[in-house]
Amino acid sequence: MTTTRWLLWFVTLSAIWGFSFLFIKVADESLAPVQVALGRTSFGLAAVVAILVARRQRPPSGARTWGHLAVAALLLNAAPFTLYAYGETRTSSVLAGIFNATTPLFAVPIAALVVPGERLTRSRLGGLAVGFAGAATVLGIWRGLGGAHVEGDLLCLGGAACYGVGFPYARRFLTGRAEPWRLAAGQLACATVELAIVSLLVSSAPAALPARALAAVAALGIFGTGIAYVLSFTLLRDAGPAVSSTVTYAIPAFSTLAAGTSRSAPPSSPPGRSPPRTGCTGAGRALAGGDRPRQTPVKGVKLGSLTWTAPGWPSTPRRR
Repeated sequence: MTTTRWLLWFVTLSAIWGFSFLFIKVADESLAPVQVALGRTSFGLAAVVAILVARRQRPPSGARTWGHLAVAALLLNAAPFTLYAYGETRTSSVLAGIFNATTPLFAVPIAALVVPGERLTRSRLGGLAVGFAGAATVLGIWRGLGGAHVEGDLLCLGGAACYGVGFPYARRFLTGRAEPWRLAAGQLACATVELAIVSLLVSSAPAALPARALAAVAALGIFGTGIAYVLSFTLLRDAGPAVSSTVTYAIPAFSTLAAGTSRSAPPSSPPGRSPPRTGCTGAGRALAGGDRPRQTPVKGVKLGSLTWTAPGWPSTPRRR
């Protein structure tokens, strides 16, 4: 496989996942965050099942395998998809993309604990220290953690942490149990069931579903979840794990580009977010400027001191 070929997969996958954060922002305008996550897994499942049928493969079998798939679905789909959707009601899609790039900061130490053969070398520890310093810079902790965006930032960071725990878990307990497509279908099926149950408990049907929001959710599922699985597995096969794992670092560039080209998410610099004027943080400051968050209410859901009501209902988020 030529370098040009896998580089095409790399750029395409980075773009799909980078633009996904804008699609989440658009979908949040009309749907409760948990409904955005449910729609994403539903469309993603449909896309993967279509590929599975085309390849004449069946879903995985075995109670133990399905148990691990349910846990992986919670860590890699249901929880992070919901956290990012909630987070983007409080922060920008640009910052959400940047926080997604912190996934390796959680994955590396967890993998060292649960995956045989993984070690925390000196260079990895140094990389973790630099990475956490970067995350602290984006959070702007030198100004305190009481800003208007901190809830959204921490929710997005929580989504990255879920990925960081989920990837080592899947590698430890699911690798080799079945072909990747079969595992992907089973995982998305579990995530869809999990989110459907939660959605019924904490949200109501939207007052209206504009074509714009439906298109955003469909793009999230079909491209950001379904086709992204295809490209991810292809890149892993053609370029190896070392190259494929660096996709995370390219995503913020595309989430920034997506916000800059969208009418609903014009880029701006949230107040209190400018990092210190040093060369090593200049690039981070440029990326950290993002679109202003739009408040998207969710009926009957409390998160800390915040209360949301469903889109179309008269009340607005308020602090207790």
